[in-house]
Parts: sequence; C-alpha cells; structure tokens
Amino acid sequence: MTAITTPQKKTASQTEFIIILSMMMALTALSIDAMLPALGVISSELQVSNPNDRQLIVTLIFFGQAVGQLFFGPLSDKTGRKPAIALGYGLFVAGALVSYLSISFPTMLIGRALQGFGISAPRALSLALVRDKFKGRRMARIMSFVATVFILIPMIAPSIGQGIIMLAGWRNIFTFFIVFALLTLAWFFLRVPETLAEENRKPFSLRHIFDSTLAIIKIRTAIGYTITIGLVQGVFLGYLNSSQQIFQEQYALGDRFPLFFAIISLSLGSASLLNSKLVMNYGMLDLVRWALNALVSMAFVFIGVAFAFNGLPPLWLLMVYLMASFFSIGILFGNINTLAMQPLGHLAGIGAAIIGSLSTLLSTLLGMAIGQSYNGTILPFMVGMIVLSSIAFFVNRWAAKE
Repeated sequence: MTAITTPQKKTASQTEFIIILSMMMALTALSIDAMLPALGVISSELQVSNPNDRQLIVTLIFFGQAVGQLFFGPLSDKTGRKPAIALGYGLFVAGALVSYLSISFPTMLIGRALQGFGISAPRALSLALVRDKFKGRRMARIMSFVATVFILIPMIAPSIGQGIIMLAGWRNIFTFFIVFALLTLAWFFLRVPETLAEENRKPFSLRHIFDSTLAIIKIRTAIGYTITIGLVQGVFLGYLNSSQQIFQEQYALGDRFPLFFAIISLSLGSASLLNSKLVMNYGMLDLVRWALNALVSMAFVFIGVAFAFNGLPPLWLLMVYLMASFFSIGILFGNINTLAMQPLGHLAGIGAAIIGSLSTLLSTLLGMAIGQSYNGTILPFMVGMIVLSSIAFFVNRWAAKE
C-alpha cells in the first residue's frame, strides 16, 4: 500500500522575505511622501488658515506610529507577529477611508492619526520579524537591504501622488493606499510563516510593558541608540515637513517638485544599499561614527553658506548639500536601528515597539518644531540640522562607550 504524503507548503526565500518586508515598510513612506504634492491643494480645499498647519498631515502619521507601536509590539509578543500585523493593516485602511471622506481639516487629521496608528504594526514588527530570524552583522545587512527599498519608495511616491492628483483628484491617493495595503498584506500572509514560536510568547499586560521599558532604559546601548535614532529622524522629519514649501513655493518648482525630491531620495537609497556591503567589512560602530562626523561637519559649513545668501542659496548648491547630508543619514538609518535592537533578542517584539515608539515620539516633536519654524528660508532647517546632529554625535559616543 502506497503512503500518501502531503506536500510541504513553500515559504518565501530570503530574497522574497526582504522584498515583502520592504513593501510593508514602504507603506509608511508612501503614506507620507505621496501626500506631499497634495498638501497645497488640500490646505486650500479644506480651508487651512495657517500655511504651516498643512504639515500636520505629515506629522500626525508619526504621532499615530509613536502610540501604536507600544500597543502592537506587546500584542505581537502574545499573539504572534502575523495577527498583530493584520489588525494594524485593518486600522490603516479604516483611517484611509476617513481621510478620503473628510470634508474638514480636523477630520482629515483624525484619519491620518488612525493611519499612523495602524501602520505602526508592520513598521515596528518588520524589525521584530528580522530580529526573530537574524542577529549581528547579518541582521544589519538584511535591514540595509530592507531600508534600501523603503528609502527608494520616496523617489517615486511624490510622482505617484502628483499623477493621481492630475488624473483623479487628491482623494484617490487614499484609494491607492488601500489597494497597496491589501495586496501587501495578502502577499505577507501567503508567503511568510509565523516567526515567533509558541514557547517564546508572553502575556499582554501593562506590567509587562512597564517592566520591559525599565529594562531597556537600563541598557545604555539600547536607550542611547534609541535617542540617536530620534535625533537623526528628527532632522529627516523636519525636512519632510518643510520640503513642499521649500521646493514648490520658495524655489517655485511647482510640478517639478517630485523630481527634485526623488533625486535626494536616490542619495538616501544609494547609501543604504552601499551600507549592506560596508557593514560586513567595517562594522556598524565605525560607520555610524563616520556618518555622524560628516553630517555635523557639513551642517556647520553650509549654514555659513545659507546665511551668506540670506537663507536662499542657489537651488543647485542646496541640492548638493542635501544629497551629501542624506547620504550620511542613509548610512545611519540601518545601523543605529540594529545597534539599538542588538542587546534585546529576549525582548524583540516589545523591544522594537518601545525603541520605535520613543524614537518616533522624539523625532516627531523635533521635526514638528523645525517645520513649524519655517519662515520662507532654509535657515530654520539648517539650525535644526546643526543642533540635532551635534547632540546625536555626543549621544552616540556615550552609547558606544565601553
């Protein structure tokens, strides 16, 4: 009698795993950058009185993420990664529908905050998925590949948003978000197995969150690099908040804004891709130190240039500076996240959540302060760049100290 065998279900290869995680993380970038060309028309249609208030359409995504990660990280430690990610996607889709139907600016902001809360699940738990499977330099290499795709998405996201506005109006940008989210979620569930074993799951409780937070705060490398992440991301968020006004209005680029935004994003993506090779040869600590040195040095040089031109340097000169600076930031992104997570293998899910939440909250507040200071010149951004990168330099030295 011939035995009947059941074929094993094939799972994603490492390459496909990286691509799936990249698409999950890319939804965050799409949710932000595809909206940038629409900020002006939304501000006008929803009658926003203060020109800088339009930046809240970007900022509220980050506030939602900061809160959401503290919920989804512990939840994933109890239920596994996949159920928590599914719930997050559901809330993101609900938030996109609220924004699509909004007839007032406060309603738009409620929808954006809900989107941020929902997208915090795949954003934070992607890091936990990687930490479940890899560690050390191999983890940093995987995260660099993921970050490359994640960062390259902004190259096309504003153009996608601009195209949708021209063809179907700004509200259908949210339709695109919903379709992309559902397709990505289906791919993830079909091809990626659960990475958190039953025996490694922990109860969901406020006490667990509190105790884990205290444990992470006591680990100098974890909290030090978490603060460094927040400072560096604060610079980046300050740029995102101000970019539409700087390029479309200050430099009168109009519909060409997505092109210039893409060029700067290419610098970020190239750095992350190169980092996947460099980290295997030089290690994370040296790369972070070199990148921070370059970031601070360039900021001190260029603020002098900015003042010489009364805050309005030639566009080509600003582009050269931004590309060089964001190349350094691209090197930093993958490495400092990995360094923060490195000592937290036993707390991967909630560790990713706490690190993500604290760093996102810090970067949101700092980035909002930079954006709301916009005055028609790049000087507020440059002051923010110098202050935050300098503090990050010293915090990094403290975190890396043996």
